[in-house]
Amino acid sequence: MHDYDWKQDKGFGVLELIMTAPIVVASWISLQYYGSTVAPDLFGSGNKLLHNVIGGIGVAEGNGGSLRAGLPWQSVHDGARYAHDPLRLSVCIEAPRDAMSEILGRHPEVRALFDHGWMHLFALDEAGQMAWRYAGDLHWTAMAGRHLVQPSARLEAAV
Repeated sequence: MHDYDWKQDKGFGVLELIMTAPIVVASWISLQYYGSTVAPDLFGSGNKLLHNVIGGIGVAEGNGGSLRAGLPWQSVHDGARYAHDPLRLSVCIEAPRDAMSEILGRHPEVRALFDHGWMHLFALDEAGQMAWRYAGDLHWTAMAGRHLVQPSARLEAAV
């Protein structure tokens, strides 16, 4: 979460930094939890009690098995239920849609995260309501019945 005021960001350099650094890192974290939860045999790393680190890039369970790079089962499940709901990350930013679209246009790797549905992007209006949803291909859709982001947890830019 960042405290961001687009009116003070001449040229939208700070917005570009937010959209190309912390949002990308947040996507890695979110997608690792997502994959390790919805398909633990493919994207998780199994039981951490049995891990053997392999070359600093992953683990194997016990003395054999496939290289696994995801999160251990204990990170996503407490024995009774999942620790996190497997949801795709929603990013809410209070900034002009045109500025966000220009940034996405300059950074195809970031744009792909939203265009392919790995994350959701929302534009907040000045009242803190989710007013627009990024629909992909540099297009935005107006939100039907705006959703207020609570003032105590208001997200000028959230990652």
